[in-house]
Amino acid sequence: MRRIMNLTRRVGPFMKQLALVILALCLGGAPLLRAQSKNELDLKDIGHRGVGNGVNFYSLEKEIALGKQLSEQVLSTSRIVTDPVVNEYVNRLTQNLVRHSDAHVPFTVHVLEAPDINAFALPGGYFFVNTGLILAADNESQLAGVMAHEIAHVAARHGTRNASKAEIVNYATLPLIFMGGAAGYGARSLASLAIPLGFLKFSRNDEREADFLGLEYMYETGYDPESFITMFEKIRSEEKKQPGTIAKAFETHPPTPDRIRATEKEIANVLPPKPEYVLNTSEFDQIKARLALLQHEYRTQDKLHGDNRPSLNRAENKQGDKNGDRHPTLERRPDQNP
Repeated sequence: MRRIMNLTRRVGPFMKQLALVILALCLGGAPLLRAQSKNELDLKDIGHRGVGNGVNFYSLEKEIALGKQLSEQVLSTSRIVTDPVVNEYVNRLTQNLVRHSDAHVPFTVHVLEAPDINAFALPGGYFFVNTGLILAADNESQLAGVMAHEIAHVAARHGTRNASKAEIVNYATLPLIFMGGAAGYGARSLASLAIPLGFLKFSRNDEREADFLGLEYMYETGYDPESFITMFEKIRSEEKKQPGTIAKAFETHPPTPDRIRATEKEIANVLPPKPEYVLNTSEFDQIKARLALLQHEYRTQDKLHGDNRPSLNRAENKQGDKNGDRHPTLERRPDQNP
């Protein structure tokens, strides 16, 4: 008994320090990163700002391997759009955003035949975009805003950093079971519940950081940052009209009014205004129309043959490609003088 009491006295101060470390890791990571980004870093330093640094048990190589394994599960259980024109467009848009981001992994892009408004990126740069998102967007800038947000999760390494924090809590609170009895076990359980589980369920702080970073990425790529706000409003409007159209992944996002206020503040205080932004391209309109036709074909085939058929390849529309214009349409912002 005396030996146990002595051990408790020696470990006590250590456990207090450990608890502070755990709290700092779990609660303070994202806001601290944003404060450093605002005060010390410039938009010109994107890609060299240390975004994603912090406690992480996964090397980039291990993170890529993990993402590949998870993506194979998605591919095996999802309907993939194999149309080459759609895939080439979405991949090119993604890679352009990635080039203006802090991500340090290659991105592999797939388009999912799914009606809900969603896109998600797995650790290591495995990126999935739902057809429902493309069809819901009014213009390319809105689509780019959602994609930039998901790219930001990869750049900040939220998935593997959160997994690392969870491992720290699991291992670090083991002594509490032996030292604190039932109370210690309760503390361990509460600590575990404080850690977001899974690689796609992020904390509110993670989501806010992804909003800020994504806004910077789309701005640097040339898109109108105000489209970030209009897409928020559109997503909530769609959910009110048709509940269930928004993917459950959006449930962890901060409330829409808070996101809008934070985004407006970021645009006003951090992003220097530009005279022109890319709002839309004729190619986006062509891809959206093409997807609408493919959706009709999918539904027709499903009625005839069931819903387990693979995605259809649509022959390249040579006439549309001939007349198509890949140059972006530049629109002057209403608040800018002509």
